[in-house]
Amino acid sequence: MKASIAVTAKESFIVGARSYPGNPYDGHTLKDQLQQVETLIGRKPEICFVDRGYKGSGVEDIKVLIAGQKRGVPKKEKNWMGRRNSVEPIIGHLKSDGKLRRCFLKGILGDAMNVILSACGQNLRKLLK
Repeated sequence: MKASIAVTAKESFIVGARSYPGNPYDGHTLKDQLQQVETLIGRKPEICFVDRGYKGSGVEDIKVLIAGQKRGVPKKEKNWMGRRNSVEPIIGHLKSDGKLRRCFLKGILGDAMNVILSACGQNLRKLLK
């Protein structure tokens, strides 16, 4: 099972959480994740910051900036590139505080519910803080 998490750039709220059965390539999951974010938020994201695993994702309508990319990146977007590093601690908190490390729910539907509930719990902990 692979979990995909979408986070806002400024506040680091989780705006999309999705699970995929098996172990799909990261680039193949990006289009679905961006579609979920668009559905939940109500508008399409303008820029997406991802790590190198998402190279060759095939998304044309949204600007995808890959970590470590130096050429062709405007200064304003280069300053935002550091925010991509804020996603890794959130995933770590989901695993430790949100009990995402071990799923006790059965099947593919249980995996999907576990990811969504962990993301909701993370957002609630952030709001209560």
